[in-house]
Amino acid sequence: MLFQVEMTVKLPPSMPAEQAAEIKATEKAYAQGLQRSGKWRHLWRVAGSYANVSIFDVEDNAELQEIISNLPLFPYMEISVKPLCRHPSSIHHDDT
Repeated sequence: MLFQVEMTVKLPPSMPAEQAAEIKATEKAYAQGLQRSGKWRHLWRVAGSYANVSIFDVEDNAELQEIISNLPLFPYMEISVKPLCRHPSSIHHDDT
C-alpha cells in the first residue's frame, strides 16, 4: 500500500543543540535504511521549512504506524497521512 505522509518537525527551542544533533543523526540513519529497503520510496523537503513529503510503500496501516512511531523525531512531529491508489490515467506501471 502506498501512503503520502507529510511531516513537520517542531523541536522545542529549549532542546540542547547536542541532543538535537544526536536525534537528527539517528533519524537520518533510520530513514536511509527504510529507503534502501524500499519502504520509504520518496523523501522530499518542503522548501523553506523543516518539513517533508514522503511516499511509503508498506504492507498495511499497521506497518506504516510502526515505522512512523519509531522515527526518533516522532515526538516532535505533526504528521498527516493519506492513503494512495493508482490513478487510471497513469502511464506508469510501477506505481502500484
